[in-house]
Amino acid sequence: MTITLYCFRPVAGLPDASPFVTKAMLLLKLAGLDYVEDRSGFSKAPKGKQPYISDDGELVADSTFIRFHLEQKYGVDFDANLSAEQKAVGWCVEKMCEEHFYWIVVRMRWMDDANFERGPARFFDSAPAIVRPLAKWFIRRRIANALWAQGMGRHGAAEIDTLGVRDVEALAALMGDKPYLFGDKPSGADATVFAFVATVLAPMAESAVRDAALAKPNLVAYRDALMQAYFPQSAEA
Repeated sequence: MTITLYCFRPVAGLPDASPFVTKAMLLLKLAGLDYVEDRSGFSKAPKGKQPYISDDGELVADSTFIRFHLEQKYGVDFDANLSAEQKAVGWCVEKMCEEHFYWIVVRMRWMDDANFERGPARFFDSAPAIVRPLAKWFIRRRIANALWAQGMGRHGAAEIDTLGVRDVEALAALMGDKPYLFGDKPSGADATVFAFVATVLAPMAESAVRDAALAKPNLVAYRDALMQAYFPQSAEA
């Protein structure tokens, strides 16, 4: 059995620049499955995005479908200890992170000029110097258009911060004083929540949303515990 995870690269103390890749990494670790990383596969991504995996030649794209694949092929039950209600809440929390909070993170990283220079601009360092400014402009324009089409980009910066802080407060309230989202053991939803909590806490992008997350001791402790347990090299970065 050989599982290859196609990913980007570590950045700012994160296992990967993409929270969706980090989610897939943690799912594989929670499943107890070994994998190798390949950072050269973006141009061949089946859905034009990463992560995706090759599992003995079978390509599976999208972090959620990677989870479904692991559950079906390897008999993994990420939610074995959860009630039906907890599973439903977990799904809702994942979708809040992936379909709402994600766009706030994108705006924070890519549309704020200072944050862009601090973080995503470094992604272009390998491009030839002569085309680097045009490449940055083109990608930022595409992302701005995507934000507008999705709807988040139609709000002002302060309004987006307000929405992001509400997401952070919701996650902190759900976490409470538990080590994981639903108790003493991580579930499938923890892979998503960890990925986004770690991403917003990373020093790559300054914002009121990051400040709100830093002010939640339970979220910081949650990030630290999972990072140390599953990504110790990133924790020490």
